[in-house]
Amino acid sequence: MSDRNIKIVAILGSVRPNNYTAMALDLVLDELKKHSGVSVDIFDPAKVHLYPPGLGGDSPDPVRMREAVTEATGIILATPEYHGSFSSIMKLAIENLGFPSVMSGKPIALLGVAAGAIGAIKSLESLRGVCSHVGAIVLPGPVSVANCREVFNEDGSCNEERTESRIRGVATNLMHYIEDNICPRVSLEAMVRGEELPSCD
Repeated sequence: MSDRNIKIVAILGSVRPNNYTAMALDLVLDELKKHSGVSVDIFDPAKVHLYPPGLGGDSPDPVRMREAVTEATGIILATPEYHGSFSSIMKLAIENLGFPSVMSGKPIALLGVAAGAIGAIKSLESLRGVCSHVGAIVLPGPVSVANCREVFNEDGSCNEERTESRIRGVATNLMHYIEDNICPRVSLEAMVRGEELPSCD
């Protein structure tokens, strides 16, 4: 697997205009740009039409999202915390990934955003449980952003260097997992098949 074959899917869990979750996710996506050849497919629920379970499963947006996740090397889920859990929008996105879920076997990096002082810890715990239940590989070190109204400026920039570094670490953590665990496995498979060995450099 070369860098050109590393495909990341990012799913946003908020439809609020100018939401802080999108601001945090933008920092993660900016960090991914530092890795040459990595492609990112972003699913913003405000721009795609998702359906409750049992309805619209063969519609274009759910099909496209399932296909993207199926082909993805890794996934990023970014959610706000609502009432002590992750958003209903994020749950709807997960439901649209099929039964069994196409997230099964995929490395997942989690990002949570909350206005309160304790951050999105509860939502990330809940989201981790759901992702694990469907067979995803939830990476350690999920990032919880607290006091988001104070952390982000109106233009979406982060005014706390340490918090920005942690948010960008979502991308770094996922890329390290891919390079350390997935790339070597793909290289070994290519060697067994007698193909030219790919590189993740």
